[in-house]
Amino acid sequence: MTHEYQITGMTCANCVDTVKNLIEAIPGIKSAKVQLNSPQATIEMEKHITTSELQNALKSHPKYQITDYNKPKPQIQPLEEEDQRGFWETYKPILLVFGYILGATIMIEISTASFDFMRWMRHFMAGFFLVFSFFKLLDLPSFAASYSSYDVLAKRWFGWGYIYPFVELGLGILYLLNYQMFITNIITVLVMGISSIGVFQSLLAKRKIRCACLGAVFNLPMSTITLIEDLLMVLMAGGMIVYYGL
Repeated sequence: MTHEYQITGMTCANCVDTVKNLIEAIPGIKSAKVQLNSPQATIEMEKHITTSELQNALKSHPKYQITDYNKPKPQIQPLEEEDQRGFWETYKPILLVFGYILGATIMIEISTASFDFMRWMRHFMAGFFLVFSFFKLLDLPSFAASYSSYDVLAKRWFGWGYIYPFVELGLGILYLLNYQMFITNIITVLVMGISSIGVFQSLLAKRKIRCACLGAVFNLPMSTITLIEDLLMVLMAGGMIVYYGL
C-alpha cells in the first residue's frame, strides 16, 4: 500500500535525506520518496502505519511535522508585494495596535496626579505583550510555521514557535502585576534580543517574507518596523533593569 503525506519544516536537500532515512528505518516501510514539492512524501508500506507512528520517527527533529496529504496543514499566507500597497495600507494593523496601546497607557498616567515615566513604560510593555500574544494565539500552528522561517531559535526547534506566544503572555501579566521587575526585564531582553537577531538577518539578506509579529491574522511584510518593535522592547527593558537594579 502507498500513501502520500505533507511534511513541513524541510528547507533543503539535507532535510530531505534526513526525513527519508528516518522514515525508511521504520519496520514495515518498503520505500519512501521524499521531496520538497507536494506531496513531500510518498511512502510504500508492507502494512498500515499510522501518521502518529511516522511522526514519532521524526521526534529527534521536531521541526519536521508530517500530516496526511489530504488533510490541511498550517499555511503561511503568500506575502503581497509591498510596492502594490501604500505604507499606511501595508502597516495599518501594527500602527493601530501601537497607537491604541500608546493612547491607553498615556491616559492612565493623565488620570493620576503625576506622570510616572517608569510606570508608563511598565504599562506600555504589559499592553504590548498581552495584545501581540493574543493575535499569535488566534492561529498558533500558522504562527509557528511562519516564525520558524526566520527566527534563529524556531529554525532549530520548531516547538519554540508554539511556546513563544505564551512567553509573551506571561511577560504581559508580570508587567501588569508589577511582579519581580528586575528578573522580568532580564527575561524580556533575552527573549526579544534573540528574536531581533532573526529579523536583522532576514533584513540583511533582503528576504521578502511574512512577519509573524501579529500572528497569522495580518499579511505584514518583514521590515525595519519589525526590528524597531523588537529593539524598542529591548531598550525599554534595559532601561528598567538599570532603574530597578540601582
